[in-house]
Amino acid sequence: MNEKKDEKRILSLLVDNQPGVLSRIVGLFSGRGFNIESLCVAETNDPLVSRITLVTWGDTVISEQIKKQINKLINVIKVLDYTGTSFVQREMALVRIRAKPEHRAEILRTVDIFRGRVVDVGTDFYTIEVTGDEEKINAFLNLVKPIGINEIARTGAIALAREKQ
Repeated sequence: MNEKKDEKRILSLLVDNQPGVLSRIVGLFSGRGFNIESLCVAETNDPLVSRITLVTWGDTVISEQIKKQINKLINVIKVLDYTGTSFVQREMALVRIRAKPEHRAEILRTVDIFRGRVVDVGTDFYTIEVTGDEEKINAFLNLVKPIGINEIARTGAIALAREKQ
């Protein structure tokens, strides 16, 4: 019996580094009413190949259908589904935080605890870079929210399978 449980799915696609490939892949998702939670695309160590890391939610049946459809696209080299496997995942956030004089030391301590970096300092705001898994980024944001977040930019997840032991 197939399980129809909705769960977070992280897909890693190796594709030809050509115009239109991303559009066709995203079209498959939207055409089936499947939302993409985050999407990161970049060239790999081979300039002819890009890696697309896609985070979405769905059940096993629909997920398998989409993976089969993606595999049929001519510019797709490989589809990896990290769901239920061992993988390393990171995302990055740039966070502009209101830096009132009475909060500056607290902001810097929090940044240090989360191994973040202050990447820009202005008269009213600090811009902080934080990297880690989704839970770490969310924990940092929850701690600095009362101080005053002005703006956030997040990459979404990037992931690679762990080496088999």
